Order: sequence, then C-alpha cells, then structure tokens
Amino acid sequence: MELPIPLLTDEQTDFSYYEKRFKALADQKRLHLLSILCKQGASCVCDLTELLDLPQSKLSYHLKILLDADLIEKTKKGTWNYYHINTDTVDHLLSEQLCCLFRPATSS
Repeated sequence: MELPIPLLTDEQTDFSYYEKRFKALADQKRLHLLSILCKQGASCVCDLTELLDLPQSKLSYHLKILLDADLIEKTKKGTWNYYHINTDTVDHLLSEQLCCLFRPATSS
C-alpha cells in the first residue's frame, strides 16, 4: 500500500511520512543496497546476496524495510523478484520542498 506524498504547509506537516523513510535510510546495509540499485538498476535477490555478502534471510529483512518505506519497488518476473528504486519517493525526499522545511527562516 503506497502512502500519498504529503504537501508541506506551514500549518500542518505530516512528519510520520518522513520518519518511516528516514528510519529505513538509517542503516549502512540498506544505504549500500540502495546505492547498488541506483547504479545497476533492477536486480534480483540472487545477485544482491553476492554483492552485499549477506545471507538471503538478512537481505530479505532489509528489502522488506525498504519496501515498507516505499523507497524501492519489486517486479515479479517468472520465479524471481526484481527490486528497483522508487524514484518518485526518493526524488521527493531529496526535493527542495523538504530541504526548505529544515532551513532557518531568513530575516528581512
């Protein structure tokens, strides 16, 4: 289930949307995994286990967290699942809109 990307306003900001994503990003293995997916594009678990030197069970754990945070998506091809970056979510997290939320107000 994909959560809608909230529009930030001064009156009402939904920080829970960002909390889940930033928690998912707060792990070195998951950051490494995202980096690999950015460089290689869609990859299956069999390729990722080798590249990350992780057993399949631990890799699945990290993939689930990234999927739940909507940072990656999966596509089933035959018996394999292929994972790729969810560019909409990642682009939103890196957006000027979010950056502006955490910049101090400039005095006029």
